[in-house]
Amino acid sequence: MRTVEAEAAEEEEVSRVQALLQDRRKLASAGLAIVLAVVAIYVLFPQVVGLEGSLERVDSAKWYWVVVAVAATVAGFFAYVMLFHGVVGSGDEQVSRRLDMKASFQINLAGLAATRIFSAGGAGGIALTYWALRRAGMPRRRSASRMVAFLALMYSVYLGSLVLFGVLLRTGVAPGDNPAGGTIVPAAVAGAVIFVLALVALIPGDVERRMRKLSDRPRAARLGARLAAGPATVARGIRTAIAYVRHPRQGAVAIAGAIGFWAAQITTLWASFEAFGGHVPVAVLIQGFFVGMAANLIPSPAGGAGPVDAGMIAAFALFGVDSSVVFPAVLTYRIIAFWLPIPPGIVAYFALRRTVHAWEEEGYTSESKVKAEAT
Repeated sequence: MRTVEAEAAEEEEVSRVQALLQDRRKLASAGLAIVLAVVAIYVLFPQVVGLEGSLERVDSAKWYWVVVAVAATVAGFFAYVMLFHGVVGSGDEQVSRRLDMKASFQINLAGLAATRIFSAGGAGGIALTYWALRRAGMPRRRSASRMVAFLALMYSVYLGSLVLFGVLLRTGVAPGDNPAGGTIVPAAVAGAVIFVLALVALIPGDVERRMRKLSDRPRAARLGARLAAGPATVARGIRTAIAYVRHPRQGAVAIAGAIGFWAAQITTLWASFEAFGGHVPVAVLIQGFFVGMAANLIPSPAGGAGPVDAGMIAAFALFGVDSSVVFPAVLTYRIIAFWLPIPPGIVAYFALRRTVHAWEEEGYTSESKVKAEAT
């Protein structure tokens, strides 16, 4: 019964995407909210701080750098698919067959679009990817732990970069401005998060069984086991990610995908700055990017629209980068890396629905054959 209810909840979560795409009023309202947020950041705020002409510089971008930025974004998506394949693309024969390159591209492109349309911190894309894995036939616990491993590998690069470049800048090893608020403070926060995740990884794999033995009362034991199921799944996923790092040959594809994804994002931003003649030191570029991306955790009409723009602008302003370059460069980066993947992502979403429907029909057919053979 719980399985049926859980599957219905998964379907309902993903159907939010389709409902929004088909509801013109909600779509228009969401679009208006996004436009207002962008106008406030890129039009009104520059006027308040005396940089009225910064937005007009977008027209002066060197086209070849824009091409480089677009190419980097495309490369980043391929790296994202590599990470997906390396972590969650493996399974039993049926799951592996279903999660072929076509399905993987559909899942990840649709997931990137869902990340931008729903929720903070990428929750929309996570929900959609988990739903697709379940429909492909991957068991519930394995799907959840593999998604945790996927996120742990991807964001370990994020957290590790904050620590590394924060320390390098603050100590003067890497050239560039080194304000404490943009270097050692985010490095300390990232280090604390890494420490907490390492502690979570120490949760034993049989914690649910142990919780059942702690109490003589069956109801209390079951409740304890249910409460322990979530942390146990997270711990299992983190340990899987650690295993990939400890055994590079086993996790080479996944590790390369995680590093490649973030490297492509930073390359897109670098090309956007170069398009306007903004030569930002490499360490400042990387640290400013990751500090600004932390604003993705702030709720917004679309995942990160508005807060990330403002956060990235504030981060580079903190590092002393010329604001007249920061505004058009960040806007160009966001158009290419954030908005450009949404239309193909929507197309991929509906293609994914058809793919999932084909999986379900295949399952029904197989089930019918088994029943026929049994009779």
